[in-house]
Amino acid sequence: MAVALPATSREIHLADLPGGLPGPEHFRITRKPVPLPGPGQVVVRNRYFLVFPGLRTLIGGQAVGVPLPRIHVGDALFGPAVGEVVAAAPGGPLRPGDIVTHMLGWREHALVAAADCAPLGDVLPDPVAHLSSGSAAYGALTRLAEVRPGDTVFVTGAAGAVGTLAGPVARLLGAGRVIGSTRSPEKAERLRTELGYDEVVVPGPRSIDEQLASAAPEGIDVLLDTVGGDQLTAAVRAARRGARFALVGALSGQLSPRRDGGSAPAEIDTFRLVNQSVSLHGYSSQDHPEVSEEWTRRFGDWLRADEITFPHVRIPGMDNAPRALRELFEGRHFWTVVVELPPG
Repeated sequence: MAVALPATSREIHLADLPGGLPGPEHFRITRKPVPLPGPGQVVVRNRYFLVFPGLRTLIGGQAVGVPLPRIHVGDALFGPAVGEVVAAAPGGPLRPGDIVTHMLGWREHALVAAADCAPLGDVLPDPVAHLSSGSAAYGALTRLAEVRPGDTVFVTGAAGAVGTLAGPVARLLGAGRVIGSTRSPEKAERLRTELGYDEVVVPGPRSIDEQLASAAPEGIDVLLDTVGGDQLTAAVRAARRGARFALVGALSGQLSPRRDGGSAPAEIDTFRLVNQSVSLHGYSSQDHPEVSEEWTRRFGDWLRADEITFPHVRIPGMDNAPRALRELFEGRHFWTVVVELPPG
């Protein structure tokens, strides 16, 4: 049933270009009129939107080759969101009350083309689970790394949105040993006790090479890499013959205050890649359009069977979203970070 639209709605804009990592001071919350939907459009009242590190790249102006537009000063932020259709033009495929996903988060109400919305249905038991990054983890592990029974899998950035699902998914796909990396001993302990990681590497006084050698004395068969940098370098040195490496992120560059979010250099021993017959591929969802639906179906089955969870934290309210983004960059959050907006 249609509801009366408010006259205005709040959204978060980029107010100033940061010199390093963006902070709350680089954003402003602005009120904008809520327009009526035209032909082929709907108005969605957002309930949840994703806080994700890729915004650093878009804000930093290094969006070349990225399938998302750059964010300029004065632009509203955007990203994956879940919401309820509250107004729809006549004759369209969506009706008020439909729950959909779309890409215009970071605002309370969004005017969206109906063709850019995906109705949710009941495949997942909780709508917020549609904001998981599990599709990237699942796609990389099944299409590129092709996890096999008994494999030793190393997941870098294991406490992040991709990593907290990559480890459990690797286990469900047959991995015999799952090793992660994270930036703090506290997160390492949670990865072991809550998500079933066998060992966790924490960069610090002990080298990553030494810790990997202890955690996987026979080497690793699969790498799912969200970090790059020194961790990718060490993973190459730990690779067993025929290892399969899938790269899904580059947080070492995106989260560095000394870089612009568009590069993440790493020194790689190419001799070892050749000598050990190691395959190394970057994963892009654009190359595997069938993965999203397959992942959602399997994710729903695993959730209902209590074989997996959706590890996430909900940040209440628009006012806290800029702070949540900065805290994500600083590694203060564990799991996927979602902003939850109040109903009504």
